Amino acid sequence: METRRFGRTDHRSTVAVFGTAAFWEISQEDADKVMESVIAAGINHIDVAPSYGQAEIRIGPWMPRERERFFLGCKTMERTKEGAWNEMQASLQRLQTESFDLYQCHAVTTLEELDAITMKGGALEAFVEARRAGLTKFIGITGHGADAPKIYLEALRRFDFDSVMFPLNFVQMANPEFRKHAEELIAVCKAKDVGTLIIKSITKAPWGERQHTATTWYEPFDRSAEIQPAVNFVLSHDVTGLCTAGDTRVLPLVIRACENFSRLSQADMEEMIKSGKQFEPLFT
Repeated sequence: METRRFGRTDHRSTVAVFGTAAFWEISQEDADKVMESVIAAGINHIDVAPSYGQAEIRIGPWMPRERERFFLGCKTMERTKEGAWNEMQASLQRLQTESFDLYQCHAVTTLEELDAITMKGGALEAFVEARRAGLTKFIGITGHGADAPKIYLEALRRFDFDSVMFPLNFVQMANPEFRKHAEELIAVCKAKDVGTLIIKSITKAPWGERQHTATTWYEPFDRSAEIQPAVNFVLSHDVTGLCTAGDTRVLPLVIRACENFSRLSQADMEEMIKSGKQFEPLFT
């Protein structure tokens, strides 16, 4: 699988980053099988959070043996210094590791939340202190929503984050306003040498009233013939990689699509964006 430099971290991350939201509710036995498949695929970057159900406790038993294999990124939705610090300690314990490679402000979806983490006594103070103490090497910010790229452009003006994680797919990019800010964010990240991770890469639509056929909170494309072009679209941008979808059934299809990635021409990407107008975007 292709690897790309994760910004100034200098880590060569596989273009598929294991998104452990797939471990929301899973037995250790089944989680172990997934972890074995992740390792077999050569994936070397994990994204985990305490808000992902059972993910931390299922990943934890693997860390004493495999910690050096993975660039480990964790997150917190706490907005105060004390709350973020305490949750970080709990995550370190559950994950059975002494430090993270990356710790991220998670799900920052409004400017008000950005204000909260960057104000005096905000979560960002805990991140900086943790970096000084050797508990994390790098600091990032993540989130979703129609305004995500615009919010992270502002975040990068306020603090020199090492990475950003935001949604991007050909359906969402059919929104001209979203596209404008997403392309600007990618360019700014490149200029600042900030690592870029993509979420929601295979999003088809909100579930609405339809029956859920996957454990993702959005309806995903779930056939290889649909997933491959969606993955090709995302990875044809100047980004580090994408976080795999939070569904263990879809996961192998996304991994295979990343292994078979083929770069699209600009004309092909424009056609995909036009085709995205037939679907309902997840974020409006």
